[in-house]
Amino acid sequence: MDSEELLEQLADIHLPTEISYWPPAPGWWILSILVVIGVIYLLKSYLARRHLQRVAKAALAELDNCYENFSAATGDKISESKLRYVNEVNSVLRRVALVHYPQSKVASLGGSEWVDFIKEKGDSNLLSGEIAKALGFGRFQTECEFDVNELNELGHAWISSLYLNVKNPKPTAQEITN
Repeated sequence: MDSEELLEQLADIHLPTEISYWPPAPGWWILSILVVIGVIYLLKSYLARRHLQRVAKAALAELDNCYENFSAATGDKISESKLRYVNEVNSVLRRVALVHYPQSKVASLGGSEWVDFIKEKGDSNLLSGEIAKALGFGRFQTECEFDVNELNELGHAWISSLYLNVKNPKPTAQEITN
C-alpha cells in the first residue's frame, strides 16, 4: 500500500458547526432579566416622581390663587381679606397634609396641634409666632395680624418640602435666639 491509497481511505475533515447566537447562554438570560427589572423600576420611579410634581404644582397653583385673591382685595376690606386668606391657605395646607399623610388624623387637628404638625412634617423655617397664631387660631378671630407674604412663602416651602423633597435645614436654637 502506498501512501496515496492510505490517504484515500481517510474520511474528510468535518468542521464543527458555527456557534449559534440563539439560544443565549444562561448568563445572558439572567442579565437581560436584570436589565428589564431595572428599566421597570426606573420607569415606575420616574412616573411616581412626575405624579408628585404634578400634585405639588397643583397645590402651589392653588396657593398662588389664594394669594391673588387676597391681592385683589381693596384697602377697606384688608382685615377681612387677611382672615379669608389665612383660612384658604390653611385649607390648602390641610388638603396637602391629608393627601400626603392619609394615615394620620390631620382633619381633626386644630390650634397648636395643627401648628405642631406643620412644624414636624415639613419645612417650617419661615413659621414665626404670628403666622403660627394665624394658622392655629385665625379662623376663630375677628382680626388677625400677620405678614401675608411670609405666610405665602411658608406655604410654598412647606408644600415643596413634602412633595419635591426640598430639604432646608431647620435653624438651630442659637440661630433662633439671634
